[in-house]
Amino acid sequence: MPDRAWVRPTARVVVLDPAGRVLLLGARLSGPDAVPGDVLFWYTPGGGVEDGETVREAAVRELAEEIGLVVDPAALEGPVWFRRHMGSFGDQDIDSRETFFVLRDVEHTVDASGRTDLELLGDEPHRWWSVAEIAVAADAFAPGDLADALADLLPGPHRGPPRFVS
Repeated sequence: MPDRAWVRPTARVVVLDPAGRVLLLGARLSGPDAVPGDVLFWYTPGGGVEDGETVREAAVRELAEEIGLVVDPAALEGPVWFRRHMGSFGDQDIDSRETFFVLRDVEHTVDASGRTDLELLGDEPHRWWSVAEIAVAADAFAPGDLADALADLLPGPHRGPPRFVS
């Protein structure tokens, strides 16, 4: 990865329903000018931290924008995981520094009306996944060790330092 990668602080939320399933979004764009294709990978709601925002504030804002869920920042548990991901989006190299929180016992119908133009272009599907479904799926997930990390997180509440995930 070139030295000119955009370092992007990112906030993500592991949204769990009462059955312990996690809400994931399906990434379908490989770049800002790409035509949406099949799901490339499944990921937790979240996105970049804006200037002047804390990571927790960004996580709450992203939940409202991406899935239409408005929550109090104090409802987020964690941070529970950290992840560094080097990748690209179109011709932009990105060094993403992700902080994950968890929100438990959520009963919610996804509302995508607050998404950005780029997110709307991607027309991303969403799905509630169990750990067992993730563990046997041929799909890609971010983080890559999501099934194992979730299995450790589900008994909750999270105690101790955040875990580094891949």
